[in-house]
Amino acid sequence: MYDKFILIVDDEQELLTLIKTIFERAGYTKIMTASSGEMALQIIRETLPDMVILDVMLPGMDGFEVLQEIRALSKLPVLMLTAKDAAEDRFSGFELGADDYLIKPFLPKELLLRVQAILKRSYPTEKRIIELENSFIDIDKAEIHRENKIIPLTAKEYNILLKLVDNANHIVTIGTLCQTACGEMWQGYETTLMTHIRHLREKIEKNPSSPVSLLTVKGLV
Repeated sequence: MYDKFILIVDDEQELLTLIKTIFERAGYTKIMTASSGEMALQIIRETLPDMVILDVMLPGMDGFEVLQEIRALSKLPVLMLTAKDAAEDRFSGFELGADDYLIKPFLPKELLLRVQAILKRSYPTEKRIIELENSFIDIDKAEIHRENKIIPLTAKEYNILLKLVDNANHIVTIGTLCQTACGEMWQGYETTLMTHIRHLREKIEKNPSSPVSLLTVKGLV
């Protein structure tokens, strides 16, 4: 979400800078600004951002006219900003295809939450499935699917397996896995960790005594 390209359009330079700062401090890395509708449309035609935050009261082309032009080009999500608390403006924006409406002044947190909600609706994350030799892992559901069976993971097993998946084809030390499972105070947890590893092998391997997906490299800690 934080790598989405967001275009902010407002003719008030101070507000434009403020909104840009709000998103940058929240962790968004691709923010561009425009101070007019014409400039915004040029940017959209050249780069096609992932989302537009669009002020209604713009000089020249107002926000509604810009929104009409945007909808002629694409279905990219648009959040409208207005200083007017008028139902007619909101109705006009929604009729033209706005995804949401926010009245100025607004709290930074509300702006971020509305944008996050729009981005989640517009760009749903793909289902995270990890395919192994004899099974596959549904990361989002914390489940193992093997031989037409659905096997749930415990919280500890899930954390350990996620660490291994994130470091696939690399060695992960016992200390790292212990810390993943129980935090900083992990010393003495090694025996319990190996029990979790055994249970994971029983869930993901066809033959747990001869594993092909979850391997141990002896001599390394």
